Amino acid sequence: MQKNNSMLGDLLIKDGLITQEQLDAAIHEQEISGLKLGHILINLNLINSQTLQTYLDKQTSKQKKIRVGDLLVNEGLINQTDLQNALSEQKKSGHKLGQVLINMQLITEEQMLTVLSEHLHIPLINLRHYQYSKDIVKLIPEMIARRFRSIPLAKGEDGILIGMADPTDIFAYDQLSLLLKQPIQLAIVSETEIIQVIDQIYRKTGEITSYAEILGEELADANLDLEQIIHADMAVDAPVVHLLQSLFEDAVQMNASDIHIEPDEKVLRIRQRIDGILHEQIMDEVKIAPALVSRLKLMSGLNISEKRQPQDGRFNIKIQKNNIDVRLSTMPIQFGESVVMRLLNQSTGQLAIDDLGMPDAILQQFKRLLKFPHGMILVTGPTGSGKTTTLYSALSHVNDPHKKIITVEDPVEYRLPRINQVQVNPKINLTFSKVLRTALRQDPDIILIGEIRDAETAEIGLRASITGHLVLSSLHTNSAIATVNRLLDMGSKGYLLASALVGIISQRLIRKVCSGCAKDHNLSEQDKIFISAITNNNEQHYSYKKGHGCNICNHSGYHGRIGVYEFLEIDASMLQAITHEDTHNFAETAKKSNNFHPLHLCALKYAQQGITSIDEVIRIAGDISANDLV
Repeated sequence: MQKNNSMLGDLLIKDGLITQEQLDAAIHEQEISGLKLGHILINLNLINSQTLQTYLDKQTSKQKKIRVGDLLVNEGLINQTDLQNALSEQKKSGHKLGQVLINMQLITEEQMLTVLSEHLHIPLINLRHYQYSKDIVKLIPEMIARRFRSIPLAKGEDGILIGMADPTDIFAYDQLSLLLKQPIQLAIVSETEIIQVIDQIYRKTGEITSYAEILGEELADANLDLEQIIHADMAVDAPVVHLLQSLFEDAVQMNASDIHIEPDEKVLRIRQRIDGILHEQIMDEVKIAPALVSRLKLMSGLNISEKRQPQDGRFNIKIQKNNIDVRLSTMPIQFGESVVMRLLNQSTGQLAIDDLGMPDAILQQFKRLLKFPHGMILVTGPTGSGKTTTLYSALSHVNDPHKKIITVEDPVEYRLPRINQVQVNPKINLTFSKVLRTALRQDPDIILIGEIRDAETAEIGLRASITGHLVLSSLHTNSAIATVNRLLDMGSKGYLLASALVGIISQRLIRKVCSGCAKDHNLSEQDKIFISAITNNNEQHYSYKKGHGCNICNHSGYHGRIGVYEFLEIDASMLQAITHEDTHNFAETAKKSNNFHPLHLCALKYAQQGITSIDEVIRIAGDISANDLV
């Protein structure tokens, strides 16, 4: 029998409590029964339960003597006061001490891992740049990998190299040994990185393809028809249910904001929008598209027989302990129906206004406007720019028992306590304007209009804001300055607009440079000309960054997004231009005002801080009207 590599077994042999032959026999029995090694040793009368428990207690005591905090103090990375403060915080939060120290910014994760690596005499591996094989990683199931924060990295003559976030976990070591049936060599890795790698490696794309093939075969079966398949109700073994479940699990795992299902002539395209960029998976089973679309229509309560008209619906689904609200839109196209689903994770909670990432100058002005007893504040930007998040954060900031708040939305995206939220329904003539008129009779202090879409809604909102109500709303415009022109084009009167409008925020979501592969970036001549043009100076002494690609960011150079904001507070110098509907004079006056913070300068500051790249700044600036840049 191959010599066993159980950590517990090795320790018992080392201390003379059992022999190698006895351990081999116990391991053989464990492989048959699947019981824990300690139970096997007791059942075989190789050690009694009291002796084993006493031994385990001693081992635990030894481990406690080698505490992370003491190691960090000995290395001079923290002092005893820092350690005591961290231990007090640990009692409150229940988190591991190392994570508490990192959260308190007393040490970095890299410093902690380096100390553990040197103390345990095992290598520290950076997963961002490690060239691992997906086949080797998948030697252990996803559930085990997530549970023990462990993944196989390489296979050699000495066994399998396992990266573990906690290499002192004896139980995890023994379970992995039993599963792999090979000697194990340990390495320490970042817990943050290992979770990100697991998310990427164990994606559901393979499952999606497999279930698509099974569903395609069912549809090809002459004894089954589409009606039977899509009405499989919630049968867990129905391929269409498995396929959609895998599709949603993959999207949630990759933090996708949207799922697109698009049938073509010969292929079916499934695309996910991740960090604002679409990622495509192509499948040959184009015939399964009608089954998918019909199933989704059933889940949304839509008419499955109507394929010639667009339809909108929504449903709720639970994925990996996340409560996901799905907004669904169908549209007839040349080869069937296109489906787009917006995913709203209700489990994450709402961002506090301080966590939006607004520059402090803009944040303080925004908070001050939210204290106004009346007036209109608008949040503008294209679809998917984070307007709803900003509005809900503002509502949470002003939500207290002393204020009556009513929202009129299409649809209601997040549920907020104490706030009366109304979802419009044009099918029964429950329109924005009709709900708004009723809302004004409900004695509100604050009204949120989900979106100003027509002249009537705009006028009611403006009139509400000058009759003692604070009105928040969104509008689709490219910039804060263009917002006034847009409202005038919709038919709003200049004098009414001047009396009501107090502030405008325009925003975008910009990609962040991946921190794991960011390197200094030398500006090109074109970059320098661009910066000089928007800043009116030649200051280029900042250290700009660019991501060069790694395993964590899927070699894109970017990981995650952050909001960039433009803020305009309407002051006396702008009111006259608005009253006379002089948009050119308004624009010129606004640009010169100290109350105007341009969006492209906000983005440039992020680039100068190394948060984003200059390429992203140029991309964002390209979305704004050239007249608004200078």
